[in-house]
Amino acid sequence: MLRSAVLASILLAAAVCPAAMSPVSFAELSRIMRGFQESRLLLSAVELDVFTAAGAGATAAEVAAKIKAHPRSTETFLNALVAVGALVKQGDRYRNTPETARYLTAGSPDDARAALLHTVHGWDAWSQLTEAVRRGTTAVEPGVEARDAEWTESFIAAMHRNAGPTARALADALGMKKVRRVLDVGGGSGVYSIAFAQANPELRAEVLDLAPVVRIAQRHIAEAGLSERVTTRVGDLTRDDFGRGYDLILLSAICHMLDEAQNQDLFRRSYQALAPGGRLVIRDFILDEDKTSPRGGALFAVHMLVQTRGGSNYSEREYREWLKAAGFSRVERPAADDGLLVATR
Repeated sequence: MLRSAVLASILLAAAVCPAAMSPVSFAELSRIMRGFQESRLLLSAVELDVFTAAGAGATAAEVAAKIKAHPRSTETFLNALVAVGALVKQGDRYRNTPETARYLTAGSPDDARAALLHTVHGWDAWSQLTEAVRRGTTAVEPGVEARDAEWTESFIAAMHRNAGPTARALADALGMKKVRRVLDVGGGSGVYSIAFAQANPELRAEVLDLAPVVRIAQRHIAEAGLSERVTTRVGDLTRDDFGRGYDLILLSAICHMLDEAQNQDLFRRSYQALAPGGRLVIRDFILDEDKTSPRGGALFAVHMLVQTRGGSNYSEREYREWLKAAGFSRVERPAADDGLLVATR
């Protein structure tokens, strides 16, 4: 099971998902079916680091030499990247557009390649969707423990990059003034704990995650200069006792990884770990009652089908029922954030 925050943290941080679409024509369905071609083209370009190789201008042969590929296939590949607007061609030389130079080349302050490699790695799981539907669960080995260091690094990089602005906004929305102790369950890079600690100099936070992720979190926390106030704990969010006396427990992009029974157990343990008046903050996709919208949430439920043993996205009604059963007396859904639920002990 994937026990650290997964790609939802990326999508949740990026934007509120668009509403479900109306039925479309067969021509549009056919266009969607062919969408994998351009997707794979760009993913392979990131994987091969083509944009760094092209730089401000290079021939196909020069790019091929840099990425250790065949000149003929590289030229075909580069021409297609020009066709979709990712490169510009002048004579026999290829160069980056302003966008690819900014986000997809080494050395740029806005370099997003490490984050996008998580999408590259998601391709294999989605290629097994047919089998996952037949089985009722993932057809690949899930979880950070089953992945190599590169996968984990790209996965956490994606979360950290995209969640930064959202973490600061969440700290403002929740109000950190009276919060002293925070437990960030499956906290990944520690981006939310860092933002919370920066919002209140009296606040101390603890990031709980798997050992490979904790090592990465420690690096980000140290870079923020917060190692004394933001600590880490190696643990398993599906079974560990969380302790006691927390003012706030954060579950950001966690619940979608778990099945119904696991979420109910997680909420019970969270309730026990909170001080009276403490808050459990859930940030995730929250589906409408028929579970067909928001569109991004419905699609991400499929992402959980191919990536986890029992994960999915859930409706507000389901969350409220589970939280009430765990003992929470009040559950609120702030109007400012469609993906946020706050339960108070």
